[in-house]
Amino acid sequence: MATAPTLNPGLDLSWLNIDEGWGAKAEPGKRGLTLEDLNVLTYGDVPNEAGRPSMAMRGAVLDPRSPRHARQYKTKADVWSESARMLYEEAMQRQWSSAVDIPWDEIHELPDDLEMAMCTLCTFLTQVEFIAGDLPGRFMGQVHPDQFETQLFLGTQVMDESRHEDVFRKRALVNGGGLVDSGFGATNLLTADDFTEMTARLHLVGEGFVQTIFRMGELISTNDAEKRIFRLAAQDESRHLAFGVTHLKYLVDVEPHRKEELHHYLDIQEGALGQTQGSLATNPATSEALAILAGGGIDKIDEGFQKLMIMRKRQINEYMHRLEVIGMADRRERMAPAMRALLD
Repeated sequence: MATAPTLNPGLDLSWLNIDEGWGAKAEPGKRGLTLEDLNVLTYGDVPNEAGRPSMAMRGAVLDPRSPRHARQYKTKADVWSESARMLYEEAMQRQWSSAVDIPWDEIHELPDDLEMAMCTLCTFLTQVEFIAGDLPGRFMGQVHPDQFETQLFLGTQVMDESRHEDVFRKRALVNGGGLVDSGFGATNLLTADDFTEMTARLHLVGEGFVQTIFRMGELISTNDAEKRIFRLAAQDESRHLAFGVTHLKYLVDVEPHRKEELHHYLDIQEGALGQTQGSLATNPATSEALAILAGGGIDKIDEGFQKLMIMRKRQINEYMHRLEVIGMADRRERMAPAMRALLD
């Protein structure tokens, strides 16, 4: 005859008493098991007001002993982007390696002026991408787990920017050139101390302007290795830009009273860029390097500057289009004068 088990009075099996959420079953779709597929039952409900500051993921039962997280954003509008899930999945699927996915052997000796110009551009981009990876990393720990998709996306951006910093440094050093003095980069971005300020200044302005440089870089490159570098970097940058636009659009839609706050952030960033006449870069050396590359040599720099001006106009008009998508078409009248002069 079997004997009844002895109960240990020290056991606490209260965690077995699940009131809700039990029975959720995520079904993989055509793209595998994505974040969107996990949003079954109540797990997809992102609250407008986050729960108690903690590290308990959305849908998990919060242990009453959990320590509080002192610096987590409380409101969904502060950090949310409707595209974060999709952009995270895309980022994970489209990672690439600067070591093996770039045909480095396609880079051959260049005239000194073109090599110096490319090294100047790559030095500038190395600095810019270091900042673009450092800044989002500061805010990852301040995203509440109720909006964890945003944190996951920021993690992919840090990885992307690390790879960009790496690949442009490699290009500067791989062909007999080297790193040079290309100015101080976009260091003013490091003064951002709020998530939305970071998104407005870095994603909406900075990432958009750098994406134009990447597109131009592919056009003016002299070999397949450089073209692939700029093409893949632009692909990554498009995700960062999309995140910024969709976050700010969501913010303006649900908290329209914060538009003036956004204008203030843009005043700061446009002011910094306006000092260089709405330049694609933030210093004369990089603009001159781009003109030499666009023209095909220092003897054709005038032709290069004409092409550069076309790209500058495109840069500013694409920026204006993003503002219109967000719901800030009135920015046209407040834009820095040197930039507004390039609007269609």
